[in-house]
Amino acid sequence: MQNSRRSVAAATDWLNSACGGPVLGRALLLLALSASALAQGMAGIMSPPANVRPPGLEGVGIEQRLNQQLPLDLAFRDETGKPVRLGDYFGKKPVILTLVYYHCPMLCNEVLTGLVGSLKAVPFDIGKEFDVLTVSFDPHDTPADATEKKADYIKRYRRAGAADGWHFLSGPQESIDALTKAAGFRYQYDTKTEQFAHTTAIIVVTPEGKIAQYYYGVEFPPRDLRLAMVQASQNRIGTLTDQAILYCFHYDPKTGKYSMIVSRVIQIAGGLTILTLGTVLLVLFRRGPDSELRGHSRSHQYVR
Repeated sequence: MQNSRRSVAAATDWLNSACGGPVLGRALLLLALSASALAQGMAGIMSPPANVRPPGLEGVGIEQRLNQQLPLDLAFRDETGKPVRLGDYFGKKPVILTLVYYHCPMLCNEVLTGLVGSLKAVPFDIGKEFDVLTVSFDPHDTPADATEKKADYIKRYRRAGAADGWHFLSGPQESIDALTKAAGFRYQYDTKTEQFAHTTAIIVVTPEGKIAQYYYGVEFPPRDLRLAMVQASQNRIGTLTDQAILYCFHYDPKTGKYSMIVSRVIQIAGGLTILTLGTVLLVLFRRGPDSELRGHSRSHQYVR
């Protein structure tokens, strides 16, 4: 752990000297970490190539753990200070999990703000069709910090009932370590700046507590989020249209997006073509040749 912290400090010093000051250096460090969530790394690690990665940040990234069961017995405290278990928030609905820390100066706020903006464009409501679970990975964060953060984002979301479905947790280091390990979320602490180096993502989890999908960055396509929650709920929410779209699109873990399944689109197009031709032939068959001759005969009489 000490080696990791020294590495992050070295990276910060390197950026400060290269950029002419601590403010710009720190901003570029955070932006580099944010960009790492958009690139494709080896073995599922979401991070930039080694030749563009700031030194000392090799251990920061996200390793996809699709279908991983989250440890639901972990102990935390909610925003009121009440002792809770992670499993208290699973069982009935899909959950969007966000890992942040409440005193983050930039990236965490950007993630939560981007999530609110995307969810406002989704017809599903927090607390009704799905829940959101925000967990701090800083053991020094308190329920009071969680309360303040929750009030801010519930106000931004502006939908009734959201306070009952969006939960902000804090907890001890051992619970944080177990959750971040299960989620594949890797971060480091910088003792100089007293901040965490981390990437940005949200995680869609099934009602049973299994990781279904990851979405990276600070902006999330509303259509993909909607489909993700429909799929994670095993079609218990959503419409027939959503299910039809899911038949033609699949989630690509490499891009963190839904992409079209061309073969299925071709199958549907072929089926529609056959159905149309069959309908036309059926109509012609029912009319028969006699009706066609009678039509010609009447037309001939009118000509006379």
